Amino acid sequence: MFEIKKSFDVSKAKLFSYGKAIIVIGILLSVFQQFVGINVALYYAPRIFESMGAARDASMFQTIVMGLVNVLFTLIAIFTVDKFGRKPLLIIGSIGMTIGMFGVAGMAFSNIIGIGTLIFIIIYTASFMMSWGPVVWVLISEIFPNKIRGQAVAIAVAAQWSANYFISSTYPAMMEFSGGLTYSFYGVMSLLSAIFIWKFVPETKGRSLEELETILVNKKSA
Repeated sequence: MFEIKKSFDVSKAKLFSYGKAIIVIGILLSVFQQFVGINVALYYAPRIFESMGAARDASMFQTIVMGLVNVLFTLIAIFTVDKFGRKPLLIIGSIGMTIGMFGVAGMAFSNIIGIGTLIFIIIYTASFMMSWGPVVWVLISEIFPNKIRGQAVAIAVAAQWSANYFISSTYPAMMEFSGGLTYSFYGVMSLLSAIFIWKFVPETKGRSLEELETILVNKKSA
C-alpha cells in the first residue's frame, strides 16, 4: 500500500518529464505493431496469395492455415510471456517478422510462386502472433504510471488505429507500384521495431507497476 501511495506522490516535474518519454514509447509500440504490416496480411491474405498466382480455392485454404497459425502462436505467447519476459519475445518476434517479410519480398521481386511464399508468410505471422500481437498490450498496460495511465493508454490506442488505417488504406496503391518494395517496407519496419525494443523499451517482467515507475523516473531524472 505504501508503494502504491508513493506512486501517486511522485513530483509533478519528474512525472511530466517521465510521462512525455513513456507516452512516446507507448505510441511507437502501437505504431510499430501496425507498420510491420500484420493487418495487411490478415485483411488481404486471399488477395496476396492470388496476386502470387494461387488459385482462389488454394488462396482461401492458405488463409485458413494462417488463421490456425494465429491461434497456435498466440497461445504460445500467453504461456511464455511471463517465463521469458517481454523484451526477448518482442525482439525474437521482430527478427522472425524481418526474415518472413524480406523472404516474401524476395519471392515477389523474383516472380517465384510456390510453397516458399506461404512458408515465409507463416514465419512472419507466427513471429507476430507470439510477440507483437499480444505482448505489446501487456507492455503498454505495465509501463504507464498511475497518474497518466488512462489518458496514455487512450493515446496509444488512438495511435494504433490511426496506423492501422494508414497501412491498410495505402497497401493497394503500394502493391500497384511494386509488390517487392511493399513487402520490403514491412521488412524494414520489422527490423526497426527490433532496434527500438532493444534500445528504448524497459523490461517489465517481475516488476510491479510501482517498482517500474520508480526505476524509470529515477533513471530519467539521473
